[in-house]
Amino acid sequence: MEIELDLDIADNLQQVPTEEQFRGWITQALTAGGYNKNSVELSVMVVSETVSQTLNDQYRGKNKPTNVLSFPAEIPEFVESELIGDMVICAPLVQKEAEQQNKSLQDHWAHLTVHGCLHLLGFDHIEDEEAEQMEAIEIKVLQQLGIANPYLLIES
Repeated sequence: MEIELDLDIADNLQQVPTEEQFRGWITQALTAGGYNKNSVELSVMVVSETVSQTLNDQYRGKNKPTNVLSFPAEIPEFVESELIGDMVICAPLVQKEAEQQNKSLQDHWAHLTVHGCLHLLGFDHIEDEEAEQMEAIEIKVLQQLGIANPYLLIES
């Protein structure tokens, strides 16, 4: 799959995955999520807590930073496009959560990237049944990457 990835990492952020790592996680997520085109276009912005909080407040009405925001592209069906949307990941929050949940930082980056990609494909976790389906795909992808089920680690 050909991925046109616009990766934008805010200045002064450390311990951020490489573009190659993002591409690998995105490819796995899209494949498992049923994306079946030969090419895809998306952007990933890695931001500070301040930017994450501003966007979360503006678009979700929640005045606090969040780990990942996904903005699926809203393109009319008659327009041919591989654009699936934009993802915003808060690097400091990813690091804090990994430490709090006793997870590898890279594993948490992978999980949130996969999670955000599935949102771009239309998956959600508002209803229990949807959450179970989305989590099952995440667990499968992460297992293929050699990463333990993140939901078991959160619950224990």
